Amino acid sequence: VQLQAFGGGLVQAGGFLSLSCTSSRSTFSTDFSAAFTAWYRQAPGKQREWVASITRFGSTMYADSVKDRFTISRDNAKNMVYLQMNSLTPEDTAGYYCNAKGVGGSGVFDEWGQGTQVTVSS
Repeated sequence: VQLQAFGGGLVQAGGFLSLSCTSSRSTFSTDFSAAFTAWYRQAPGKQREWVASITRFGSTMYADSVKDRFTISRDNAKNMVYLQMNSLTPEDTAGYYCNAKGVGGSGVFDEWGQGTQVTVSS
């Protein structure tokens, strides 16, 4: 595993959380900074679904279910990708995973982080 996601927790509906994703190995840092990076989530009993993506240049895309509530961003100097989640609802409860895809020094990569749990109480 070359990605580490953190920042999850328990929050009340209407609250906010900020998730972070970084490379867990320094040898992957350069590749991660240039990667197409995305956040996915998976709720119990449901399939993993795409949440948001960001290109190496900062262009962003969002699932309709989170548009205008979530913001994905990156700071390549800090080797970080963030997901700011506002106006959370119980439907946002899930394990959140970061994913990085690209072509690096060792060829094509498609890396997943271990996930961080977000629980929104009503």
